[in-house]
This record gives sequence, structure tokens and C-alpha cells, in this order.
Amino acid sequence: MSTKVIIQAGGKGSRLYPYTKVLPKPLMPVGGMPILEIVIRQLAAQGFRDLTISIGYLGEMIRLCCGDGSKWGVRISYVAEEHPLGTIGPVKLVPGLNKPFMVMNGDLLTDLNFAELLRWHQSGSAPLSIATYQKPVNVSLGVLDTNEDGMVVGFREKPTLHFPCSMGVYVMNPELLSLIPEDAPFGFDQLMYRMLAQNVPARSYDFRGTWMDIGRPEDFHDACDLFEKSPELFLPHEYLKKAG
Repeated sequence: MSTKVIIQAGGKGSRLYPYTKVLPKPLMPVGGMPILEIVIRQLAAQGFRDLTISIGYLGEMIRLCCGDGSKWGVRISYVAEEHPLGTIGPVKLVPGLNKPFMVMNGDLLTDLNFAELLRWHQSGSAPLSIATYQKPVNVSLGVLDTNEDGMVVGFREKPTLHFPCSMGVYVMNPELLSLIPEDAPFGFDQLMYRMLAQNVPARSYDFRGTWMDIGRPEDFHDACDLFEKSPELFLPHEYLKKAG
């Protein structure tokens, strides 16, 4: 598959300190391999071959770990952030983006079908497709439902609410590059605000599978437990054998 995939791996991973004092977050081990390696193996299994990794904090460790990607049957190039550029800013460092491309975080554990997301994006007309996950949020208080007159019309004791949240995986058309500044920090939140202000459409890809962000220690340990119990959920058997 000729579609370029840009993997964001330049952040400091401050919420995982002190682990990330010695390892960049994408190299945190899950199931005996760096979580970034799981991502790369998933992409390879789904036919993606052209990967670019944006590196910053402890970036040389990532470069040494992943090399040119040939051991996984992919081609890996690198762009280096001289200073932090946020979650979208590094995209501007990547040359040759003249057709739809995928952008994703390098520290996600998910069974999202990236190839299906790409096909879904190509079937629509919006320049941005966002993979979204229904994130449960537990409210530890009684919640009142009121009408416009302030009258209570319903009550929920400690409900669990669900919100469609960005998974950190996007497919973008090249025309969006004009909205991203050169060599300046620019996050996904800023891109969304700018698109909404300019009436540039975006679509939400509603994903109902497994998704975990390893940003906090408890999330990291949960991801390790899940992968060790059900590795076949994330990688085909033949890619697990290679991993062994």
C-alpha cells in the first residue's frame, strides 16, 4: 500500500515519569516488545509499507530500535523536531505529501483496522477523518436532568457517560497542510478549532473495538496485561511468531 503513514513519537511522555526518564514513551515494552513495534507490525500486516516517524525526545533511541524498517518489511524514514511541535506540527516536516496520508500516535494499543479507516476516508469527501472511541466517564455524583425552566425532569445516580473522543489516528488530505504553520507548535486541538472556524469539514469514524492510551502508569500496566492475555487481538499469528 503506497499510502504514507506518519507516526508521532517525539513527545516526552511526562505522565509516565520516571519510566520515560530513560525510555521514550513509544519504546515502553508491552508484551515483550516496544509498543511502537506493535504499531509498526500492525501496519505491516495491513499492507502499509511507507512509514515516517517524527522523533524528538530521546529520538536516537527510536532510530536505533527501528532502523530502516526492513526487519518488518516496511520502509521507515525519520523527521526530527528541533523543538517540540505538538501533535500535528511535525506533519509539516514530511516531504512529498501530495495525496491522502495517515497520522497516528506511536504509543497506542488498539485493534483498529487502519486499512479500513483509510478506505472509509477515501469513500467520503471530507479532508479529515478522525478515528473516535466512545470513552466511558464515571460521574461519582447524582446527576440532574432539567428543562429550560430549571425544573428537574430526570435523575441519574452516579451514571457512566460516553463521549466520542479522538483516538490519535487520522487520515488527512494534502489541502489541510495549508492550515498547519511552519516550524511552530501546533496540536490536533488547534487544527480542529481552525477547521471549525473556517467551515472545513471533518468526519468521525466511530470505532467500537479496543483502544488504550498508555499515557499514565495505570493505563500502561492495563495495556500490558491485556496484550499478554490476548496478543492475537492485536497481531496476526504469523506476526506474533516473528515477534517471538
